[in-house]
Amino acid sequence: MSTGSPRVLPAEGDLTEAASVLRTGGLVAFPTETVYGLGANALDARAAARIFEAKARPSFDPLITHLADAADLEALVGVVPAGVAALAERFWPGPLTLIVDRPEAIPPIVTSGLATMAVRVPDNEYARQLIATAGVPVAAPSANRFGQLSPTRAEHVVRGLGGAVDVVLDGGPTRCGIESTIVDARGDRPVVLRLGALPVEEVERFTGPVTVRQGSSGQPVAPGTLAAHYAPRTPLRLRDVGAPPVEDGVRRGYLAFRDRPAGGWAAVEVLSTAGDLTEAAARLFEALHRLDAAGVTEIVAEPVPERGVGRAVNDRLRRAAATWHPAG
Repeated sequence: MSTGSPRVLPAEGDLTEAASVLRTGGLVAFPTETVYGLGANALDARAAARIFEAKARPSFDPLITHLADAADLEALVGVVPAGVAALAERFWPGPLTLIVDRPEAIPPIVTSGLATMAVRVPDNEYARQLIATAGVPVAAPSANRFGQLSPTRAEHVVRGLGGAVDVVLDGGPTRCGIESTIVDARGDRPVVLRLGALPVEEVERFTGPVTVRQGSSGQPVAPGTLAAHYAPRTPLRLRDVGAPPVEDGVRRGYLAFRDRPAGGWAAVEVLSTAGDLTEAAARLFEALHRLDAAGVTEIVAEPVPERGVGRAVNDRLRRAAATWHPAG
């Protein structure tokens, strides 16, 4: 982690300085409706390389390019496939990332050498104002160290990346709390490459049946699809609801969906006492940040109902637990 602190500015203020930093090759962390992004000029290969360096992100994991308006897509890539255009018209601005062919203007480092590019229009007025003021498309993965918990508040960015970022725009907590859904709609049948804040059911109501592709431990075909990802520093494992705690003297934290568990847990976070999956998704990473800071040896997490945005919450928990090993 880089030492020092970035300049933190209110997102509701004048965005001229932050836009200038972006335009001239710097890094700006900014709020979206999903999580905070770490942005760089997507037309500048050296600026994009700074993202990989700041995050300690492997060069094979591609970035998402953010636009200020859906109309900017055709200007950037040329002819837009009909399936992509239809989904963009229906769900942009919003937590949907679409796959298109990489245009020549976007340097290969942004797409990790892939012939395709992930792109979206965020549903956050500060994000869109920043991109529009900068006047360039913005490559922006989540503003955290690679593989660790995504940031949903500006302080998460400052704590995680420090002086590796030039400017952080503080727009308060993000609304959705988990990353965008990624869909490849260039073919006859849409393929969901990453579950996210836009439920698959909503996509299917518009497009008809889709294919959901699982993540991989090899070359990612889209951002955020590695089998092990989104993990706290504290080891996390999944457990069945209602299973008794292990009484072995180990300090464990517990992540519950709606009911506080019985037993001697050292720290407990409940995602939604009302059993609301949207609220659970919005609170997921923030709750994990708090458990990660609670001085526990392990975090035990229970899955949420496997429907709607709950599928994306469980996806994040499974990826976070992929590197789990027993405490001792």
